[in-house]
Amino acid sequence: MLNALSIDVEEHFQVHAFENLVHRRDWDAHESRVVANTQHILALFKKHNVRGTFFVLGWVADHFPMLVQEIAQAGHEVATHGYWHELVYRQTPAEFAEDLQDSLEAICRAAPQANPIGYRAPSFSVTRESLWAHDVLREQGIKYDSSVFPLTVHDRYGINDAERFAHQLPNGLWEFPMSTVVWRKRNLPVAGGGYFRLYPLALTRRAIRRLNNEGQPAIIYLHPWEFDPQQPRIKGAPLLTRFRHYNNIGKVTSRLDQLLQEFAFGPMCEVFADYLGAEQNGTEESKIEPGATRISVE
Repeated sequence: MLNALSIDVEEHFQVHAFENLVHRRDWDAHESRVVANTQHILALFKKHNVRGTFFVLGWVADHFPMLVQEIAQAGHEVATHGYWHELVYRQTPAEFAEDLQDSLEAICRAAPQANPIGYRAPSFSVTRESLWAHDVLREQGIKYDSSVFPLTVHDRYGINDAERFAHQLPNGLWEFPMSTVVWRKRNLPVAGGGYFRLYPLALTRRAIRRLNNEGQPAIIYLHPWEFDPQQPRIKGAPLLTRFRHYNNIGKVTSRLDQLLQEFAFGPMCEVFADYLGAEQNGTEESKIEPGATRISVE
């Protein structure tokens, strides 16, 4: 089964956890490492002849347009991560619409061939309080969202009773939720970000196999800064924030390298091509049964 491989392209100092220490007005004063880190990922993907989806922050696209062009020219899917890395539930619908439009315009300026159809919210901030974002996404031509995390417990994001697998919303937008497995009646996160760094690799492998055995693709998500153990440390960050951000970042390259040898991966638009190609009428009949044949998009 083909699993989804995705990268949220942002700088190491732009994460939400550091926002009280690194203000937006000071971003340009910090050392940029996103180009080199993303190129490192591109080289790893090329080594394994695999393509992925890069959810690019609009700010990054404006500052480093050649990086977006490089991603697109290598055959990867380019999607949007918003412009300012602002939490969705802290914005009004109008503010969110402006941020989304700015990000799409920045990406298309950098790589006109990109044609982004996917969105992932910073810090998975499409929560129960911001489900209105789905209508904004649809209005601006987005075909799928990958922002909802069906987590039982988390201090910043998640919807505990959200559907765990791909489904179509009444407005025609597809939601591809982040991967979870059920353990003791709780939805536990797998295969991405801090969880990828925290869990032993054997546990991540087991979770991917379990999802695949259930007829479902796993969605891997990582960030360029997670491949960069030499990144400058942000001073003054609380202990929990430092642990979440820096834990095991020296192991990400080798772990992903091993996974790419063991499982089949592709971009979101390919893994979920049968869903995106279905009639978007908002009915149960438009859903694709788990385990259906994945259609390759070339």
